[in-house]
Amino acid sequence: MSRPLIGITAYLEAARWSDWVREAVLSPPSYAKAVERAGGAPVVLPPLSPHAAPDQVRGLRGVVLAGGPELGAAAYGGEQHPRAAAPQEHRDRFELAVARAAVEAGVPILAVARGMHVLNVAQGGTLIPWLPDVLGDDRHADPARPHVVQVSISSRLGKAVGDRVEVTAPHRQSVRRLGAGLLAVAWAEDQVVEGVELQGHRFAVGVQWHPERGGDNRLFDALVEAAR
Repeated sequence: MSRPLIGITAYLEAARWSDWVREAVLSPPSYAKAVERAGGAPVVLPPLSPHAAPDQVRGLRGVVLAGGPELGAAAYGGEQHPRAAAPQEHRDRFELAVARAAVEAGVPILAVARGMHVLNVAQGGTLIPWLPDVLGDDRHADPARPHVVQVSISSRLGKAVGDRVEVTAPHRQSVRRLGAGLLAVAWAEDQVVEGVELQGHRFAVGVQWHPERGGDNRLFDALVEAAR
């Protein structure tokens, strides 16, 4: 059986190799390795024209909306927080177009960290632009502080990882209003949303953590299974 082609969104950044410093398409190899371990064929999607996104998605069997910097507040009609990283508007526009095209085409989606926010905003949802202002502390941004996430066992996410999972998920944005058709299916102890799913879609799952890191490949296994 041929491996299903899985697209992975990427950065467009200045990079150095040999004596060159040039703009480059960058993707952490952990995403591609996780897709390959699950039986998929990974391909990196350069964040170029959002108008090309539907054509790119039509050639894929699955999409990974990868992590990265905070989504710009202009994407959901919010106000940019002064402490947030400068928005990468070209990437925001491209990934929102990819998410919408994948939803419309019924292509399986795994949305990781920032990718979960992209999926939510693509469906008309909004974000908390700076979570520490709401919580009064920075506990969700500590990369050395794992926490337990409660998962709805009846969800696709729960069927893949069970009803409890310990994760390290540093983030300073979070879901405020869920987009159309999305359900919250995982929560931190303080009820911050850590996982979402799109109702009626073959497989469209977003998680706040990074399942491509470490040895637990179950979510990528589920994505590739849906892609088959």
